[in-house]
Amino acid sequence: MKKVLVFSIAILILSCQQNKKESTIKETTGYSEKIENFNWLLGNWERVNEKEGKRTFEKWHKISDIEYSGIGFTMQTKDTLKQEKIQLIHTHGKWNLTVKVPEEKEAIVFKMIHQSESEFTCENTEIDFPNTIKYWKNGDRINASVSNAEIEISFEFKKVKP
Repeated sequence: MKKVLVFSIAILILSCQQNKKESTIKETTGYSEKIENFNWLLGNWERVNEKEGKRTFEKWHKISDIEYSGIGFTMQTKDTLKQEKIQLIHTHGKWNLTVKVPEEKEAIVFKMIHQSESEFTCENTEIDFPNTIKYWKNGDRINASVSNAEIEISFEFKKVKP
C-alpha cells in the first residue's frame, strides 16, 4: 500500500512539472502550443463540379505544424490553363492563406477570420476578387468557395489517388 501511495505521488509531481514546463514555454515565448490542425486538407483532390472539357486539381501537403502547402491547377486536354501556389502559414499567433499565381509578382495574403475543426474562412478586402476564400470538409470531400459581395464560385473536390 505504501509503494502505491509513493508511486501515485511521484506521478502527480511529474505531471505537475510537465504542466509547469508547458506554461513556462507559453509565457516566455508568447506562443501557444495549441495549433489548429488542417490535416483534413492533405492529399490529392479533383474538382467534381468543373465545366466539361476541363479538369481542376488541388494537392495539399503538410510542411510542419505551422505550414501547409498546396498547388491548384486547371487543365484542358494536356494544357495547363491556370495554376496557383497556396500556403496556410501560422505566424505571430495567426493563420494566413497566401495565393501566388505566375502572372503576379507577389502572393496575395488572406487573413483567417474564422476557423473550426473542419473549416476556415480567409479574407482580403483590399482586392476586387476574391475577397473571401472558404474551405470546409464535407464528409470524405472538401468544398471551397471564392467570393466577393456580388459573385461566388463554388468548388467541390473528391480525393483521388496520386
